[in-house]
Amino acid sequence: MKDLVISGKTLRRELWVVSGCLVAGALVNVVAVIGYHRPWTELFTQLGYVVVLSIGVYFVLALVRLLIFLILLIIRKFHKL
Repeated sequence: MKDLVISGKTLRRELWVVSGCLVAGALVNVVAVIGYHRPWTELFTQLGYVVVLSIGVYFVLALVRLLIFLILLIIRKFHKL
């Protein structure tokens, strides 16, 4: 079996993307607390939902990135013809 090697650059980029998703989820939670006039303790009690939301955003973002990659791959392939 071949070893899978992930470069440091790719690992750092994905870490930034995951961090951005977590920050976006936390910001959505802050907006919800302000918008619904809830106590600020809900920022901590709803942390599980923030993580699930962040994972969902990450997978949607991964699908969009994959779609863009495939479109660019097709364009490059037809451009060579």
